[in-house]
Amino acid sequence: MYKINTGGFIDKQKTEGNVVPGGGIRTKNTLTPRGLISILCTAQNRIHRGRHGMVNPGLEGVVAAQTAVCFIDGLQGRMLYRGHDIHDLAAHSNFEETAYLLWHGDLPGPGKLAELNARLCAGRTLPEDIQDLLRAFPRRAAPMDVLRSAVSFLAAYDPDTASHTREANLRKAVRLTAQFATVTAAWHRISNGADPIAPNPDLGHAANFLYMLNGSIPDPEHAKAFDIALILHADHELNASTFAARVTAATLSDMHSAVTSAVGTLKGPLHGGANKDVMDMLNEIGEISLAADYVSEKLAAREKIPGFGHRVYKTEDPRATHLRRLSEELGRKAGDLKWYEMSRVIEQAMMDQKGIACNVDFYSGSVYASMGIPAGLFTPVFACSRITGWTAHLLEQYTDNRIIRPVGEYTGPTEARYVPMDVRPA
Repeated sequence: MYKINTGGFIDKQKTEGNVVPGGGIRTKNTLTPRGLISILCTAQNRIHRGRHGMVNPGLEGVVAAQTAVCFIDGLQGRMLYRGHDIHDLAAHSNFEETAYLLWHGDLPGPGKLAELNARLCAGRTLPEDIQDLLRAFPRRAAPMDVLRSAVSFLAAYDPDTASHTREANLRKAVRLTAQFATVTAAWHRISNGADPIAPNPDLGHAANFLYMLNGSIPDPEHAKAFDIALILHADHELNASTFAARVTAATLSDMHSAVTSAVGTLKGPLHGGANKDVMDMLNEIGEISLAADYVSEKLAAREKIPGFGHRVYKTEDPRATHLRRLSEELGRKAGDLKWYEMSRVIEQAMMDQKGIACNVDFYSGSVYASMGIPAGLFTPVFACSRITGWTAHLLEQYTDNRIIRPVGEYTGPTEARYVPMDVRPA
């Protein structure tokens, strides 16, 4: 057995009894090969033993699938794509190369990378009917709603929609990655009364997105920063949207349906919408000098500060390390460090008062804002990166499929009887 200490972490020592200080629960689960117990308990959650076994609200700590795509060590703050440390990839790789790694399991040689780039370029142009669909949306429509509908609509135009072969799904993964960027940029322009800009085949994926968004060749530093941001957001193991995609795929539904499920899940403010909430907070604070008091007041009122805490990480999110640096570099380049410096004050206040590190969302908003990406597009931009991770997991799910069907703990009555209408209370 393993004990939860007062900080909510697992002590690797044998204990006696069932309850630990703080209300945590000891379990009989054994260590997995990577050194973590299969069900993590904390003093704050509601894990308990039900009729069919341990009940873990939110499936916290439950190992739901085996995957070779992404590894996270929340205690050490490590994240690996196919064995490659995220710090190494952020320093040396690019988004296209990282996408190939997620889909195929290894880094591409020059020929394979050139082939992927050509296929991504070929997939950027949307069918005319999809462009008409975008124009038909009311301009007030939420970008994630437009993206979700466009993905579902794209299934009707994909030549491989009905095929579940690995080769067909790889082709769909490439096309969807290219199309996500085009849909997002096109909708931004249409919703602002402008015409979409055709993709530029001479630009890489990150630079082309910024070009389609703004109509000009992007600054190389902006293109590089955006490329790094795409790498950092490309996958994150069984997060909510990835799990939703795998649940859909597990029924042997098609890839577009699974990705549509993922987009709908990412839209939620507890998942993909947090980076926009961070920028909203920075705008609300307004001045660097007011940031520390703002944090204190919010915490005193038991309100959450967006961009802090994580279900998995117990230390700094490794992605935040790079985004913090990019926020400072881009702010310095623009001659305006306001958002970065305000963020640093908030980060220090949260560490001093709560001991909580920031996550990937905290600095990504100011990074995107420095490149001229409006806050309303933050979550779709997240999706433009995460589509690679979603499809990598779908390839894995289809290869070794088992329908995902957990058991619920029933808490309702068991002896209810039908009451005729004429004797029911009015």
